[in-house]
Amino acid sequence: MSKTVATPREESEFTATAVRVSRLSVWGNAILTLFKLFAGIIAHSGAMISDAVHSASDVLSSFIVIIGVRLAAQDSDAEHPYGHEKFESVAAVILAVILCITGLFIGHSAIEKLRGNTPEALVMPGVLALVAAVVSIVVKEAMYRYTRHFAKKIDSPALMAEAWHHRSDALSSIGSLIGIYGARKGLAWFDPVASLLICGFILKAAYDIFADAIEKMVDHACSDETERALKDFAAAQEGVLGVKSLKSREFGSKVYVDLVLYADGSLTLTQASAIAQQVHDAMEREFSSLKHIMVRVDPAPAGESGEA
Repeated sequence: MSKTVATPREESEFTATAVRVSRLSVWGNAILTLFKLFAGIIAHSGAMISDAVHSASDVLSSFIVIIGVRLAAQDSDAEHPYGHEKFESVAAVILAVILCITGLFIGHSAIEKLRGNTPEALVMPGVLALVAAVVSIVVKEAMYRYTRHFAKKIDSPALMAEAWHHRSDALSSIGSLIGIYGARKGLAWFDPVASLLICGFILKAAYDIFADAIEKMVDHACSDETERALKDFAAAQEGVLGVKSLKSREFGSKVYVDLVLYADGSLTLTQASAIAQQVHDAMEREFSSLKHIMVRVDPAPAGESGEA
C-alpha cells in the first residue's frame, strides 16, 4: 500500500530566479570590467587593470551558473530517472576552482611585488584609479548581497558560489584601493600586504564552496531537525497512527524521502492508499525542497502508536 510520485523539475521560479540574477551579474560585471580597465589604463594603475581582469572572470562565472542551473532544471529521463539536480553542484565546484585560481593569482602577484619583481610600484597611479576602486567596492558588495539573498531564498549552491565570487571581487578592489592610496603616499608595500590577506579570504571562501558542493553531490541524509520536522508533520495527518520509519537523502538542492506510516489495520486497501496519497500531497505542499516522496502504510501493531 504505497503511493510514489516523482515531480519533474520544470522551468520554475527556482530556475527563473537563478537565471535572472546571473544575467544581471553578467551585465554588471561586463560594465564594471570596461570601466576598471579604462580607469587602470588612464590612471596608469597596474592594480586596477588586474582588478578589471578579476571582474572579467566573474562574467565567465555567471555564464557557468546559468548553464548549470538550466541543466539541473531538465526533466527526468530514461537515463537520469532521478533528474539532473547535481549539475548545479558541478557548477559550484567549477566556480570554486575559478575562485581558488583567482586567489592564488592575487597571492602570487602580491609575493612578486614584495620581492620587487614587478614595476607597478614605480608608477604613481592617478586619482581616477581611486575612484574606480571605490565604485567597484560598492557595486560588487551590492551584487554580493543581492545574489546571496536569492541564493538563500531558493537554496542554490551555484548561486551562492557566484555571490562569493562577487565578494572576492569586492575584497580585491579593497586591496587595490589600499595599494593605490599607499602608492600615492609613498607606501607601495600596502598593496601586496593587503593582497596577501585578501588571498587568504578568497581561498577560504573557495574551500567552503567546494566542500559544500561535494557534500551535496554525495548522497547523505537530511539534518536531524529536518527529519524530525518531516516525521512530526506526517504523524499529525488524519488517519496516521505513527511513523514506523523515515529515510531521507539530499540530491543536489532537492530531497528524496521514503516514509513508512502506521494506520488502523482494519482499513481497506483503498482507504490505506487514500491516506498515503493525502500524506504525500500534504508534505509536498508543506516542504518545497521535496522532489520525490514514497509513502507506504502498514497496519499498526495492536495497542501501539507505532511512533519510531
